Amino acid sequence: GYLARPADASASPAPAVLICHENRGLTPHIQDVARRFAKAGYVALAIDLLAREGGTASRDYDEVPGLLTNAGPERHVGDFKAGYEYLQAQDFVDGERIGMTGFCFGGGITWRTAAAIPGLKAAVPFYGPAPDVADVPKIKAAMLGMYAEQDERITSGMADLDKALTAAGVTHQMNVYPGVNHAFHNDTGQRYNEEQATKAWNDMLAWFQEHMAD
Repeated sequence: GYLARPADASASPAPAVLICHENRGLTPHIQDVARRFAKAGYVALAIDLLAREGGTASRDYDEVPGLLTNAGPERHVGDFKAGYEYLQAQDFVDGERIGMTGFCFGGGITWRTAAAIPGLKAAVPFYGPAPDVADVPKIKAAMLGMYAEQDERITSGMADLDKALTAAGVTHQMNVYPGVNHAFHNDTGQRYNEEQATKAWNDMLAWFQEHMAD
């Protein structure tokens, strides 16, 4: 994994964020996202879900999505459980204030992990496939779902998920960003939109600030 910490190491234990990468693995972009969180005052842990296969950097770019799919979501969620336990064990982390975010494939894993780790305080999945409705009542984290207006494949499932979250009493909010498509937050991709990506980033920080406060 890739760990980023606030520059002031003498500060009191900081809140932490787990990060799940896209289906291209732990790329330099995701490492940069971790550093952005550190600059915002969070300890950030981006897990490389292909560590058992030698790590993302050791694999051919085009084979990474298939390797992640073949490993299965249960293994990925298990890795984030381990990451959560690792963060809780660090004296520079406030173990009561741990959240999670993920992008695309990682957004789907974020939904699943939120259902599997009741101790998560907040989670912000970006355009992630919805979890099984049966698992929604297990979610204890405050959820901010991030969607792109033009991303019909993912955004079309938002309404049913919203209803399930409401029925389960899960604190949540669904944001749809106008005029953008899937992966609009990734500033290394062709669908990047600076205006909406910046707004989404600030919305995420505000959500974490609200729901992971002291």
